[in-house]
Amino acid sequence: MSDMLVKLYDLPEYADLLKDLSRSQIQIKRALAPEKHIILNWVENNFSKGWRSECGAAFSNNPVSCFVAVKDGKLIGFACYDATAKGFFGPLGVSPKFRKSGIGRALLLETLWAMRHAGYGYGIIGWVSSEEFFSKNVNAVLIENSEPGVYKNLLKDNIK
Repeated sequence: MSDMLVKLYDLPEYADLLKDLSRSQIQIKRALAPEKHIILNWVENNFSKGWRSECGAAFSNNPVSCFVAVKDGKLIGFACYDATAKGFFGPLGVSPKFRKSGIGRALLLETLWAMRHAGYGYGIIGWVSSEEFFSKNVNAVLIENSEPGVYKNLLKDNIK
């Protein structure tokens, strides 16, 4: 999987999307430290141990660089930046029940706007699984020859 590049100075507005989600009692917010154990367990149970590690790294940043989608007090999605490397967006995950509802797009935009406000001009979306999603929503472009990129020497879990 390759990386993609997005211009943070050319992001779309998304206030209407947040209003639509709010009507469905879905809130996008920055994660808080006391929620860390809940979020990390949810990420591992719904996605992977690797994503749990990346999300955990986002809690080391000040401010926390993890955003969550919440409905009725329950976690339904998350997105991070500056977790794998500085200037990197990801991972991003939404509960299967809530996919195709705009939550992934809202988390993407909330997180990328936070990167822009933090002073980044560009963001790298690492190890992209859906080029179409990122190109459609934020005009991200593929970075040629970026596979495996920063993940080149990633350790393999050999503990049985």
